[in-house]
Order: sequence, then structure tokens, then C-alpha cells
Amino acid sequence: MHKSDKLTLLVVDDDDRFRGTLVDRFRRRGFEVYDAGNIDAAWSLAQRCDFDVAVIDMVMPGGSGLELLKLLKGSELDCEVIMLTGQASIDSAVSAMKLGAFDYLTKPFPLADVEKLIEKAKRQHELSKENRQLKSILLRNRPSREIVGESPAMREIYRLIERAGPSDKPILIQGESGTGKELVAWALHECSSRAEKPMVVINCAALPEALLESELFGHEKGAFTGADKAKPGLFEVADGGTIFIDEIGEMPPSVQVKLLRVLEDGSLRRVGSLREHRVHARLLAATNRDLERQVSYGQFREDLFYRINLMSLELPPLRERSGDISLLVRHFLKDGWEIEDTAMQLLEGYHWPGNVRQLINVIERAQILADDQLIRTIDLPRQVVKDTQFDRPIAFQKTDELATLERAKVLEVLRREEGNKTRTAKVLGIERRKLYRLLDKYNIHEDELVARSH
Repeated sequence: MHKSDKLTLLVVDDDDRFRGTLVDRFRRRGFEVYDAGNIDAAWSLAQRCDFDVAVIDMVMPGGSGLELLKLLKGSELDCEVIMLTGQASIDSAVSAMKLGAFDYLTKPFPLADVEKLIEKAKRQHELSKENRQLKSILLRNRPSREIVGESPAMREIYRLIERAGPSDKPILIQGESGTGKELVAWALHECSSRAEKPMVVINCAALPEALLESELFGHEKGAFTGADKAKPGLFEVADGGTIFIDEIGEMPPSVQVKLLRVLEDGSLRRVGSLREHRVHARLLAATNRDLERQVSYGQFREDLFYRINLMSLELPPLRERSGDISLLVRHFLKDGWEIEDTAMQLLEGYHWPGNVRQLINVIERAQILADDQLIRTIDLPRQVVKDTQFDRPIAFQKTDELATLERAKVLEVLRREEGNKTRTAKVLGIERRKLYRLLDKYNIHEDELVARSH
């Protein structure tokens, strides 16, 4: 059966007249209504059609309505259930609620009452569905959170994550840009008792002061121009879970004051509101700045610094992670891709001022430029090759020798093919676009080619 956009209702009752009255009324209201006189018929319908709400009589021949409720809630069927009973029994009502019923009504009742209850159950059904969809989207779209590295510096980070993760205390993650501070925050969250609750992320450097305050603490309708409705802040969204504040050193002083209060007693006020909300979210913060120096300069509150710095994790820069670069390169390469030894030596010798983030960009760029799923020296950025040559004379000698041979080969084939680039590329076994990159890299011009041919 096809599920329409309107409310889809199942009515189950052995009283044909009463059931017919409900069916007629709700069809006039625009609902898509199906009905059954016993449990077997109702269960058969439920397996063929998705219902938003089911209204089920508690007592029917051939079995109790509670049995059908158990079947619906014990399956993958997504349906809110309202139970009807002609016996004002508290025990039966409690049993129904424990099994997952949305609510119950005792016969007789005004039809308007059951209609209001169905509308409420429908809204609950839609909210639950939206929450499941959002969770599915977040899980599907979230990036890989695997931390790669076997160096002594990274093994120490793993040890600290294992020890600090289960705690509810704030943790400050420090390190240069691109070292993977957010990955460490996710690792801390996922090994905590809050792992099943949300972790929300906000970057202080990406938002102006007024918007940052609203994002963190929420606002009421009319609190400022454009606030056409009330909105909860990220602390409320993260209630019971974790909030990760990236680049906390960029947080303005006025927002620091409100953050300190939340950390002290869990209370906050939305922008434009006098009413306090209570939240309990664990704080993880990250910065690439020297917060102690900012405190001494009066740029960061001392009391807030000590509140968030109960424990600190200092992430090592990539240049200090001896042996990890080759592991990272293999991890970031697409399936089926390889990298030649000379190119790997250059990557291992580079100082990586942008850390892991820069390495990822270099690998992705090289895969765009490379042919035959093999990354060569020529596919690496010139700055990487140049700086590595300066830092590592041995690598420079190998790279320089390779470049000299490659340039000589290109010139030789160009002369033989009388400057025809299509034939030259074919002889060299490369694409024309690769040949043009070689000509540009080695500064080979037509006048040079002609001059050498005479």
C-alpha cells in the first residue's frame, strides 16, 4: 500500500458500529483510515501499510489489544498507539503505557477527545521520525574520525584520551592549526559515558560576537533584528552530551562571562530572556593560542582559563611525529593509489607548517594531477619539493638527478618529433596535459627547442 502525506490511521475494534463511527468521522477530517475487527486482521494490515497512529480496543475476542500493542512495538513498525478500554482499569492502563502506548481513553468518551489525542500522537510520530532522520544524516555524513599514528608522541595522546575520556570534567586541547584537535575531541566524547548523546561543535573564530552568543546560549523571539522565533542554543542542544568549542581563545570577553556561569552551575539565559535554563553538558575546548599569555595580557579571563584547563592535552605538530607521515599518506590515498619512493622521501622530509591538514591537501592535489594512480615527484607542490631539498641534501641530490634526466628525455623526444606535442606525449606514454606541465616545470620553450636543433 502507498503511504500518503496525510495522517494514516488504523482503527481496531470488534464493535462494528463504533468502529464505523470512528472511520467515518476521521475520513471526513481528511485522514487515510484503515480498520480491522480483530487482532489478526489488524496485524496483517500493519505489515502491509505504514501507519502514523493506531487506535486499538483493549478487549477483543481472540486476544487482548495489549498483544497487538506488543507486536507493533516489538517490530520495526513505526506507529504511535492509543488504547481504548470500556473498563476503567488502572492496571490495564499502566500495562499499556509500559509497553509503549502513547496514551489511553476509557469508554465512553466524546469523539472530539480521541481526535485531539490522535493529533498529538501524530505530532509525536513526526518528531520521532525527524529525530531518526537527523541522526541518520549525521552518522552518514560525518567524516572519518580515525586518528592515525604510531609515534611515541601519539601513543602518549592515546593514553591520555583513554584516561581522560570517561571523566565528565572539562578538557583543553592545545596544538598548532591542523594537528587534529577536533578528532581528539570526538575520541574523548566517544569513549565517555555520554557517547550516545550528541556532541555539538562550534568555532569561535568563524562567528561575530553577537551571533556567537546566540549560537551558544540561544535567543528568544524578538531579541534582535531577524529573531523571528525562539531558538535554543548549542548548550541546550548538547544537554546530557558534549559541547566542543574550537578556537576558544578567540571568544570575546562578554561571551566568556556567560560561559563561565554555565560551567559553574549549569545555568544560562537565552538572549532576550529573563528565564534561566539548566543544562548539563561536558565542555571540550581547543585552541592554537597560548592562553596563559592571553591571561597575562588581560585578553582571556583567568577564572575561565582555570575552569577549562582542569586537564590539558598538547597535540604534537606533524614535524615531531617521526614515522607517522608514511602511515598518514597511505591512510589518505584513495584505494588503488600508490606513491613512488622519491615522492615519499620528499613528504617525509618536509617540515609541514600546516600539519596533517596540509598533508591531506597535498595528497588530494597530487591525486588530481597524477596519471595512472601513481603519485610522482612532479605531482607534488613546488614549495614542498623546494623546502625539502633545502632541508635534506640527500633527497635534493636524488630529486635533482631525477629532474635532470626527465628534462633531458622530454627534450630528446621533442627534437625527434620536430616539436609535435601530440606525438611527443604518445612516445613518452603520457597525456598531453601532463606533457604541458613538464614543459612548464622545466621551462622548455619553442625558441630553446629550435635553437638546439640547429
